[in-house]
Amino acid sequence: MSFDAAGGSTLRFRRVGIVGVGLIGGSFALALKTVKAVDTVVGFGRSRANLDTARKMGVIDQIATGWDDIEGCDLVLLAVPVGQLPEVMPVIAPRIGKDTVITDAGSTKRDVVLYARAALGNALPRFVPAHPIAGAEKSGAAAARPNLFVGRPVVITPIEETDPFAFKRVRATWQLTGAKTLRMDVAMHDMALAATSHLPHVLAFAMMNEIAHRPQAEAMLSLTGGGFRDFTRIAASNPEMWRDICLANRDSLCNEIDAFSARLAQLRHLIAMGDGPALEREFESARVARDALTATLNAGARPRD
Repeated sequence: MSFDAAGGSTLRFRRVGIVGVGLIGGSFALALKTVKAVDTVVGFGRSRANLDTARKMGVIDQIATGWDDIEGCDLVLLAVPVGQLPEVMPVIAPRIGKDTVITDAGSTKRDVVLYARAALGNALPRFVPAHPIAGAEKSGAAAARPNLFVGRPVVITPIEETDPFAFKRVRATWQLTGAKTLRMDVAMHDMALAATSHLPHVLAFAMMNEIAHRPQAEAMLSLTGGGFRDFTRIAASNPEMWRDICLANRDSLCNEIDAFSARLAQLRHLIAMGDGPALEREFESARVARDALTATLNAGARPRD
């Protein structure tokens, strides 16, 4: 691997390991291939069919024959659901080279840091936690695309033990994918994402189930318009991944569910009381905030769950 520590202008990897060749891991590999920053990408995963798809699509160059193939990788991306990391990290730890840098793509960070501190040993300083705020409701290698991260934020959450040079390498690598990187504290990341990503997914799952499980579901769903489709789009996301995210960030997420429930109860009260002016003020306040968000997103990166 070559790297210009001053500006990160020259960055090339001989061998990159992708643990979890799904939408995120596969897109990361394709992005690095597009800018010719990697010679060989090795894919690790549970599903042989998915890995075969990744190989045929050119997402990866080799399918790992076992965990020993981690040896020789100068960059490793952990892109499995966060619930799998307690099993994965102890297995790869003794196989990580002395110059290898490791990053992840988990939507929660406090739990990931705890797993890393417990498992990675001497490799811990070269682990740089990260979270690309990009994706889609589809999963698997077949959904991967090289431009997934272009203009999207990637939050990097280095910890006390993180080696500064490893941080620079990981930051530069994510920037090669077209992402906009920002540095954030682990706790702040998890609190913010609970409100802006994890809660919306819970609401979408709940709304979809609420309607789909009613006796009149077929008739009701035949009348859905753009609002319902937009609101529930992310209910098509990977259930295993979102189970793990919700449980990993349960404290912050429960706080956000409580806060949202209180806001919803307030709206219910205004509706029940027939208080049109107050209800309109609430809606106008939300409209103004949403218009401001749209303007901000149109001016720069547009994060997507």
